[in-house]
Parts: sequence; C-alpha cells; structure tokens
Amino acid sequence: MADLSVILNDILELDGAMCTAIVDSSNGMILASAGAGVDIEIAAAGNTDVVRAKLKTMSLLGVDDKIVDILITLGKQYHIIRPVNKAEGVFIYLVLDSVKSNLALARRKVSEAEHLIDRI
Repeated sequence: MADLSVILNDILELDGAMCTAIVDSSNGMILASAGAGVDIEIAAAGNTDVVRAKLKTMSLLGVDDKIVDILITLGKQYHIIRPVNKAEGVFIYLVLDSVKSNLALARRKVSEAEHLIDRI
C-alpha cells in the first residue's frame, strides 16, 4: 500500500496548495490529510455529498461513464475532487488558493497522485 502522507505532502508542494485529503465517500471519513486553511473534516463530509450527488445524477441520466475529476471554483479557491480508480469509494480532495495556483498543474499533480494509490 502507498504511503498516503508522502503522497499528500507531495501534492502540497504545489504553488497555492492549502490542504489535501484522501476521503472515504461511503462515510465521509478522512483516511489521511495534510495542510491547513480549511476545516478539512467538514469539507470532506460535504464533498462526499457532492460525489454521491454526481454519481446519482449520472445513474438517473443513464450515463455509463466515470468521474475523472470535479472542479469547484470559488471566488478565492479551487477545490479539486478526484476519485481513486483502484480504491472504490475513495477520492482525493485538494483546496488551492486561486490567485497563487496553476489549475492545470494542480489537476495533473492530483492525477499523478491518484495513480500512486493502489488500494486502501
């Protein structure tokens, strides 16, 4: 199994990265987290609802596909949610300062991190 703290700390090296977590969407619990600036416990639970809602909507629409990532753009922050393909029901969550970050690089870094997680 991959060392989750190493993966998360690598993500936090991104310019503008505030905090990140690996979350179990079956219950909203954090499996690992790093950084500061957002109440990550509340954010993880709330974004679990976002993932569930998107999956339910896809099912209702008959969309036979998978979520690659979900981007939420706020006035001062970007929130990236990326499901982990090899770990059913688990996603990586990253909060970025939108002024200091490069969104394309952040999405790429989270994608690379997702591929490092083999199972939880």
